[in-house]
Amino acid sequence: MSADRILTMSGVGRVHGKGAQQVRALVDVDLEVSAGELVAVTGRSGSGKTTLLNLAGGLDEPTTGTIQVEGRHLDDMGANGLAALRRRSVGYMFQQFNLLATLTAVENVALPMELDGMTLREARHAAEVALAEVGLEGVANRYPDEISGGEQQRVAIARGLVGPRKLLLADEPTGALDEITSESILGILRDRCDAGAAALMVTHEPAFAAWADRVVRLRDGRLEHVSERSALPPTVEEMWT
Repeated sequence: MSADRILTMSGVGRVHGKGAQQVRALVDVDLEVSAGELVAVTGRSGSGKTTLLNLAGGLDEPTTGTIQVEGRHLDDMGANGLAALRRRSVGYMFQQFNLLATLTAVENVALPMELDGMTLREARHAAEVALAEVGLEGVANRYPDEISGGEQQRVAIARGLVGPRKLLLADEPTGALDEITSESILGILRDRCDAGAAALMVTHEPAFAAWADRVVRLRDGRLEHVSERSALPPTVEEMWT
């Protein structure tokens, strides 16, 4: 494996259900993402995009194939090893914000670092820096139900960015944001990759895919490589057909 390879998926398949209810969510997926790369994932609803992200970050297990993050096989890590990987190395930005209602914005962002043993003071400082990066200095001490949906999404993004994350997994990370804020968030993702992280970003927007180094498309669970950064971004028709 290349020294700078962050994510390697080899022959990965995922089947949900059994018998007549069986659904092949992913089929024989091969994907490599290196440090410095932002890869956009496109495809129709139900094509397997979210499943791909869940597998890449160890939130789900493949039915077939192998997955490595920073050279470590996920199927060899066990529950504790996977939990540590998610706290330290993988940053998630979900469509559902998954914020804890009883924690303030800064506490939500700091939580993974506290669970990993960082002192409360250090974790809070890092969380405040991450919130400032997404333009939310003023909501640090507010609870999720005291801020807007767009602000909640940015808190969730800050939580995914905080700390030394090497693999960023973003599932429609700007869905609740206006165009200007979306561009700002995409710029942050781009900067993180330029600084050495690797990212997979699910998006429906051709303009957002243009921020990526590569665009891949899922069609019925199968991965197709569409373009490199030097190529024109895909049109809406190309993304969905």
